[in-house]
Amino acid sequence: MRPKAWIVVLSALLAALHLAILAAGFIAPYDAASQNRDLSYAPPTHVHLRDASGWHLPFVYRWIPDPDGYREDTSTRYPIHFFTRGEAHKILWIFPSNLHLFGVDEPGRILIAGADSFGRDEFSRLLYGGQISLAVGLLATFITLAAATVVGTVAGYFGKWADEFLMALGELFLCLPWFYFLVGARAFLPLHVSAAGTFLLLIIVIGIIGWARPARLIRGIVLSARNRNYVLAARGFGGSNFYLLRRHILPETFAILLTQAALLIPQYVAAEATLSFFGLGVSEPVPSWGNMLSALQQYNVLVSYFWLLAPAAALVITSVMYWLLADVLHHWIQSHSIN
Repeated sequence: MRPKAWIVVLSALLAALHLAILAAGFIAPYDAASQNRDLSYAPPTHVHLRDASGWHLPFVYRWIPDPDGYREDTSTRYPIHFFTRGEAHKILWIFPSNLHLFGVDEPGRILIAGADSFGRDEFSRLLYGGQISLAVGLLATFITLAAATVVGTVAGYFGKWADEFLMALGELFLCLPWFYFLVGARAFLPLHVSAAGTFLLLIIVIGIIGWARPARLIRGIVLSARNRNYVLAARGFGGSNFYLLRRHILPETFAILLTQAALLIPQYVAAEATLSFFGLGVSEPVPSWGNMLSALQQYNVLVSYFWLLAPAAALVITSVMYWLLADVLHHWIQSHSIN
């Protein structure tokens, strides 16, 4: 498959993933905070198509606590309903609704990815938690690349003392131990803040750390582009610095910005997950992929309830897709520049 086709396929997969996360309230059968203490650490629900009486539309049985864990109560079938009414949620955090993609009648409960220690649906929390983790990754990447574009453009276009000062500052950021600096910077900030405040702090702290490397790349492109013949000609015809940057130089940086975005987003999602895992990020009851994994710090939970690894699987899948996209973009840009 050609690089351009890979770009389309990977972009479509990532768009589908982000749309599913964005529509968490509709796709998730339950609210992220909805508890059922009778189903603590309940395993994933089995979907059935037949029973002793024959074939049926997809249905589930209710989990019943058992001395050895849980067993299915086969006395009653709970058909899976699609586009059904359930717990209230908000579409795009604005429009109230209670329509869900699927669900079952009470007291049945469909647990696609099992339940956690409070009996909360792991699949629903995975979708809602993805909103936090991916939003941090996307917004922090935007901050990083915006800062890198400004710094790299100023350093590469104007040069002299501005270039020396900004690149020396970049060298300082590159030399810092990234993980320890991130933890230290977050620990220095207030710990007891609201979920929204923590969310904003994470975006700012993560976003301002990684600007140095993309800034150096942008500086190199700007430094090369400003001496090209068509730029010199435009300057000779009276083009202002703003015009030259907007019309001729900054468009040259778009390709590298796309590649850097594909590399930085999974890094920043993982950074949020790491901070939340250690209790320095988003805290309960608001879910994120990081604080969902914090339960696995207990060895007995780690070895006994494999379905709680779902956020780790989501992190791996998301990161691999972004890294593949970055690699394909890099090769496509190289071949395009050669041709």
